[in-house]
Amino acid sequence: MQRASKAARRKLAQSKLDLGAIPADDDSMLLYVTLGTNDLDRAGHFYDAVLPVLGYRRQHFSQEEIGYSAPGDTRCRFWVVTPFNRHRATAGNGAMVAFTAETRAAVDAFHAAAIAAGAADEGGPGLRSYHAHFYAAYVRDLDGNKLSAVCESSE
Repeated sequence: MQRASKAARRKLAQSKLDLGAIPADDDSMLLYVTLGTNDLDRAGHFYDAVLPVLGYRRQHFSQEEIGYSAPGDTRCRFWVVTPFNRHRATAGNGAMVAFTAETRAAVDAFHAAAIAAGAADEGGPGLRSYHAHFYAAYVRDLDGNKLSAVCESSE
């Protein structure tokens, strides 16, 4: 598998890092997450329909990537990209991205919006055995990437 040149990777990293300074008190474990797609326009329509129900919004767009951020966050933390090496994007076996949902109703809305946008159902909204308040739903996006929305409140 051929990797993108070091200069190309540096340019892409800089474009993402320039979208907002990292606050000194940012204690996030992850800087950002990327998922590959074979059709950026189609993926953009999917995520534009699904992520707003959780409060996330599209903040960046180019011909190679779309970035989404949470309310009040100046940085894109979730990216949908065409693979850097120009090979076909494939879903990772065992990989999943779980989005925080403020309420169980938001989990329900995420699942409904994802299914309406063409996602495959991987587990409808409901309590899971991880702990007493772990309410989640699971889907696969149009490229086969597994996604979840999780609310951990006791509502």
